Amino acid sequence: MEQHAALSLSMRAGMTMERARLNRSAALASIAVAALLAGLKGWAAWSTGSTAMLGSLADTALDLIASVATLIGVWIAAQPEDRGHRFGHGKAEAIAAMVQVVLISISAFSLAFHAMEQLLAGARTAAAADGIGVSLVAMAATLALLAWQRHVLRRTGSLAIATDHVHYQSDLLLNLAVILALALDQYAGVRQADPVLGLVIAAWLAWGAWRASQAALDQLMDKEWPPEKKQRFLAAIPRPPELRGVHDLRTRTAGDRDFAQFHIWLDGKLTIDQAHKVMDRIETALAAAFPDVEVFIHADPVGHVDEGLAAPNVLPGASRGKDS
Repeated sequence: MEQHAALSLSMRAGMTMERARLNRSAALASIAVAALLAGLKGWAAWSTGSTAMLGSLADTALDLIASVATLIGVWIAAQPEDRGHRFGHGKAEAIAAMVQVVLISISAFSLAFHAMEQLLAGARTAAAADGIGVSLVAMAATLALLAWQRHVLRRTGSLAIATDHVHYQSDLLLNLAVILALALDQYAGVRQADPVLGLVIAAWLAWGAWRASQAALDQLMDKEWPPEKKQRFLAAIPRPPELRGVHDLRTRTAGDRDFAQFHIWLDGKLTIDQAHKVMDRIETALAAAFPDVEVFIHADPVGHVDEGLAAPNVLPGASRGKDS
């Protein structure tokens, strides 16, 4: 049993290191893409005078800052637990995600303000071919980055990378809007198309910031797992004859680590050693089914429920005992 537990811990440590490596690679890729696009869009904004392109530049500049924050966040989150952080540093990812949300919100507000100024002034754009060319390059680089981020997310589930991914998804629409704005303004003669689409882009960025904030806030506020995940977790708990039931399951997520704690009902006549062996069996089974979950188990005599606890979560198919 002890050898199996040690092997499980070793495998978990190896998986954590691999996830950290992948998360860092995705964050570094984001920084490289943002730096490249910021240079290209800076030149294009100067050439075209486009509000939409200026908004795209502002968004990319903030992308660069946000990607640096993501790199710092995933690096801190990957640090092992210490005496001051016994549950690890996973929430650094949620903090990094919130930094991104703030930056996206600033970008949306600034773009909306500038678009209104341009709309009232009736400004026109120039050099559409330059702006469209830069936007197409930006879309190609963004698509490549999104593909790598999706690969990393399938392996790690990182909140910080997921928020970055949502932001870069919006960049695709942003670049399409820039192309449309320049084409309508200069080739179709549709005046004020550029600032109007700038306002549309600002609204899209604000909506993206709102969506991205929800997952980060859920982690920072220790929101429970979705009901279906909790049911799968309960169903994975083995049913040794000594186990009479499970209650008070509590769950939360921090970065790429999940935490679950629950109480189990056991015969009060069992020795401490016997009860400990039952809990070891449960932990070993759960480590195999949910390798990313840190489990805390508390043993109670049959029928006992601490005052003030939430309504019991009972193990499906297990007896709660005659006193429960």
